[in-house]
Amino acid sequence: MKDVLGEQQIQAADASQTAGHQLAGWDSVPADLIAAIARDEGVDEERLCDGVRAGTIIVMGQPGGPVKPIGIGTGLRTKVNANLGTSGDFPELDDELRKLEVAVATGADAVMDLSTGGDIDAIRQAIRRECPVALGTVPMYQAAGEAQDKYGSFEKMTAESIFGVIERHAADGVDFQTLHCGVTQGTVAALESQPRTMGIVSRGGSLLARWMKVTGQENPLYERYDELLAILKKYNVLVSLGDGLRPGALADASDRGQIAETIVLGELVARAREAGVQAFVEGPGHMPMDQIAGNVMLQKRLCHDAPFYVLGPLVTDVAPGYDHITGAIGGAICAAAGADFLCYVTPAEHLGLPTPQDVLDGVMASRIAAHAADIVKGVPNARAWDDKMSQARREFEWERMTELALDPGRVRTVRGERATRDPEACSMCGRFCSMKAAAALEEN
Repeated sequence: MKDVLGEQQIQAADASQTAGHQLAGWDSVPADLIAAIARDEGVDEERLCDGVRAGTIIVMGQPGGPVKPIGIGTGLRTKVNANLGTSGDFPELDDELRKLEVAVATGADAVMDLSTGGDIDAIRQAIRRECPVALGTVPMYQAAGEAQDKYGSFEKMTAESIFGVIERHAADGVDFQTLHCGVTQGTVAALESQPRTMGIVSRGGSLLARWMKVTGQENPLYERYDELLAILKKYNVLVSLGDGLRPGALADASDRGQIAETIVLGELVARAREAGVQAFVEGPGHMPMDQIAGNVMLQKRLCHDAPFYVLGPLVTDVAPGYDHITGAIGGAICAAAGADFLCYVTPAEHLGLPTPQDVLDGVMASRIAAHAADIVKGVPNARAWDDKMSQARREFEWERMTELALDPGRVRTVRGERATRDPEACSMCGRFCSMKAAAALEEN
């Protein structure tokens, strides 16, 4: 890969691998935030502190404030993010506020506003006011849209206009920003050296790649990274290092472009920690199941064990309308291998803007995947939850089963619609209930 990335960039990546652990924004983390997260996770405060200091755990939120405290990273419960946001075809704020309500009620740990239509500033500010969980944004979408509206082409946006939008988002109180700092002249060249089926599928990544090609300039998010970090530190905003070259098809997984970008992101993680900014790293994408664990290991190794945030990954390309399932399969494998944060995928992926029902289905699918992975990872209390459910089933304690369910409302609805004459049995087995038969065997 040296022929594409260049000797200087390879040396910088190698040097970043040996960089010592920094404070990773530790000076801006209140003690009561650490205490609140430790209680919620059931972990030792000092262990949590060690993870934040090392950068293997990130924290957000305000104890007693409007944003629920959250920790993401090694040893903690796998978290789930829900995307929402307007488009040019559907710019209505009320629709997105309804989706926000559904996402939070269904158990999303964080939300991202990806709006591209309507009054984006007003939409973001309204979502921030109503959002009780960590909120992320992607400023590049707005920067490109404003240039398109003003000049007739997003290619006319400037570094100053991009940084101006980043600061506006930060000043509005968002908790983290996805910034595609690893889409550089070198990583795009790596991508082009091994042609893809789908090319660049990241919206932010494709906009930057096109802008660099037209202008001949380097990505300002990379070239002026120190300036970017200064803005984020000023407003205590975390950086989510976006995977602008993530694969969008199984055929493109684990290729030179993806790996080249990951090497650069590792360098940028180390620099963020040195600057006192908490950082995490985004990942693929579309990926066959047999490549997922290896990709997690590689990302953790190259990016200094920074928390890993993944979209899915989707394990097949042929299930539009059901990609919440393909994403949940990949998410479970990915999180079990060490990923820390799952971005949900809805049934509308590849088809259109999601509805509130799509949001509900996407959050639930990812929560199931996250919990299944937490059992494998030995996260505190994860397996105990399942054992309590099994005991309740054995004792025919239906109300207890409902309370323990990931979605109690769904349990009540299904059981109410398909009742049986025997209040202990379900309408699947009825009088031939296997649990009753097993209990009778034990009595005899």
